[in-house]
Amino acid sequence: MAQARKRGAAGAVQSVDRAVSVLEILAREGEAGVTEIAAELDVHKSTAFRLLGVLENRGLVAQARDRGKYCLGAGVLRLAGAAAVRLDISQEGVPVCREVADELGETVNVAVLDEDAAVNIMQARGTASVAAQNWLGRRTPLHATSSGKVLLAHLPAARREGLLARPLHRFTERTATDAAVLRTELATVVEQGYGVTVEELEPGLAAVAAPVRAHDGEVIAAISVSGPVYRLNPDRLPEVARRTVAAGRELSRRMGYGF
Repeated sequence: MAQARKRGAAGAVQSVDRAVSVLEILAREGEAGVTEIAAELDVHKSTAFRLLGVLENRGLVAQARDRGKYCLGAGVLRLAGAAAVRLDISQEGVPVCREVADELGETVNVAVLDEDAAVNIMQARGTASVAAQNWLGRRTPLHATSSGKVLLAHLPAARREGLLARPLHRFTERTATDAAVLRTELATVVEQGYGVTVEELEPGLAAVAAPVRAHDGEVIAAISVSGPVYRLNPDRLPEVARRTVAAGRELSRRMGYGF
């Protein structure tokens, strides 16, 4: 049985490798038929046809039926676009985050949506946050972080409700886990243009986040400023919120919004 599992795993890896090879062939050639693909992969035509069928079902290849050949599908553009957005935000976010971190002395992050979490893809630390926690690459919950609330607030209603319908974990006594309460908060986030969390993810931590928009106005990320509650206190939060919103607008401008 163990040997059978090993053979099955090896076969799965080989299939993935062949599927990637098909995409590379089509990227290089522009289009190709089953016979050509089978010959280059050194497999039977039926195997090549099955690979193409799976890729076509996922929108990664498309068939020009009048010629019987295949080319890359729109699904590849979708994946490439998502990757490009992350790369562009990471690059364009560096000067914006650095300026805000230097000005406020706090930690500045840019986060993007990753299924049911926010992932920090860029970080800059200010002088006051030398010993701060490293958030880079960390997945954080949408309902308990300022960036997460911004991303959640700007999702299409159906997707937002689907995420709110899931069990919402309580991280501290201040974490909002009631969907109705969160709906009210998210409406406020949209109305005021930023989100705030105070000790909802970790005791002693506060944060403010604002949306980052693509050229078409879609919210593709959130930029946040975080620090200890004794520095991000009620007296200072309005100032930090204004600066964070301004940073979100600047990064949006760099991403093509407003042109």
